[in-house]
Amino acid sequence: MIKLTRRDALAGLLVAASTRTVSAVEEMPGITAQEIKIGETVPFSGPASAYGVLGRAHEAFFSMINDRGGVNGRKIKLLCLDDAYSPPKTVEQTRKLVEQDEVALIFGSLGTPTNLAIRKYLNTKGVPHILLAAGATNVTDPAQYPWTMPWQPNYFDEAFTYAKRILADKPGAKIALMHANDDSGRDYATGFKAGLGDKASLLVSEATYDTSEPTVTSQLAKLKSSEATAFFFHATPKFGAQIIRGIYELGWKPATFVAQTASSVAGVLEPAGYEAAQGIVSSAYLKDASDPQWANDQEMKDWRAWMSKYHPQGDVNDYLNVYAYAQAWCLVKILEQAGQDLTRKNIMASAASVNFRVPMLLPGITLETSKADYRLIKKVRLMKFEGKRWMLLPD
Repeated sequence: MIKLTRRDALAGLLVAASTRTVSAVEEMPGITAQEIKIGETVPFSGPASAYGVLGRAHEAFFSMINDRGGVNGRKIKLLCLDDAYSPPKTVEQTRKLVEQDEVALIFGSLGTPTNLAIRKYLNTKGVPHILLAAGATNVTDPAQYPWTMPWQPNYFDEAFTYAKRILADKPGAKIALMHANDDSGRDYATGFKAGLGDKASLLVSEATYDTSEPTVTSQLAKLKSSEATAFFFHATPKFGAQIIRGIYELGWKPATFVAQTASSVAGVLEPAGYEAAQGIVSSAYLKDASDPQWANDQEMKDWRAWMSKYHPQGDVNDYLNVYAYAQAWCLVKILEQAGQDLTRKNIMASAASVNFRVPMLLPGITLETSKADYRLIKKVRLMKFEGKRWMLLPD
């Protein structure tokens, strides 16, 4: 018979406690003592492939974070898969990330229809589905979908702002509206019409397009024939460039307001031709890298240093690289705030208690969430395109 001393018993208890701690870490999908594994779907191909910039920028950003030691001692491993902006493909790739790759969370996935296609699945699984590149109002529903949280301002509020500005700047103007025939486009349209309020009769023409269409020439011809003198449109980058170029070539010169989704200088305005983009108005909540007012801004200097070292293939004039950088910083701060006990529940609780800012936000823009309100960004600034860059308009 082997007789255990008190010291032996105490040593055994310590080993057992240590084993339980390690096992708890190992049982948490995507989290080890050394690593945080996260998943993302973006359209590297298909009709919205211009947004593939986001995935590449996120990869470059987390390379920087890992070189700095990671988050609370854990390196971040990003698995970024192509969904071609196709909801069925998004479902397939997301299931792979969760069930085969065992990621801890889904971060930054792009698109309203694509994120809506996976929302119920991820909420049923209890997988954080956060900081999404989607702004449709119905993406934000913490009561019914507490595991899903977008990053950017919602489309309804943004479009509402444009309508109010048109009414203020051009009272009595005939107004035209164009948007994609999908959830995000309809959300923009609903917000815009709500902004018009009792002036809804000023909306004299409306057109939609499907992302599978090659061009929108016929829709633009219809809108021009309405003789509208103000025009708001929502589009993905490909169609945004077509629309801006199209109205220019038609000789139609309405006061044009453009959704943020089509405001990238490199992805939309440069392909459309700078001459065609003069005077258009959009909105922002992030600093514009082409704006000289930020030349000596430390956050801008840090962003440019990151671009130079970690993302040299990226275009410094592409707004999406600023977007991805700020978005990824937000995830890092959420993970830092969650501390060492990185369960999916604690990560989501941290995301629902944000009260901070991240680099590259415009002055006056902060991030704030609660269990009842998942809208991170609730304010935007209007801006006008002049020359080769956006200029902020007075509040």
